[in-house]
Amino acid sequence: MANQNEKGLKRLINACYFSAAGFKAVWTHEEAFRQEVLLFAVTTPLAIWLGQSPIEKLLLIGSIVLVLLVELLNSAIEAVVDRVGLERHELSGRAKDIGSSAVMLSLVWAAVTWAYILLGVKS
Repeated sequence: MANQNEKGLKRLINACYFSAAGFKAVWTHEEAFRQEVLLFAVTTPLAIWLGQSPIEKLLLIGSIVLVLLVELLNSAIEAVVDRVGLERHELSGRAKDIGSSAVMLSLVWAAVTWAYILLGVKS
């Protein structure tokens, strides 16, 4: 737990340690995150190779980073819901389903971004 009394550089250093612990936890406990990291590892070189401008490269890579960010938030929601209780509850299921929907939407956005750029859709 973060020490709320820390200020300045010490607070920033602590935040880095907590963030590293979060990455370790999600890597250890969430297969979906590991799969999306693999997707990132494969698509990043492709984006650099296939993107024709710095903006295209940034959009291609950024769309996959968005998926990772949403997966991190979804995993956090799931962990909190599971912490509260493992028994089935309508609101718990709804929270998990909404988080899952957010991940799906980010994946669709990434796919649309890649298709739009790589297929050369003109406005």
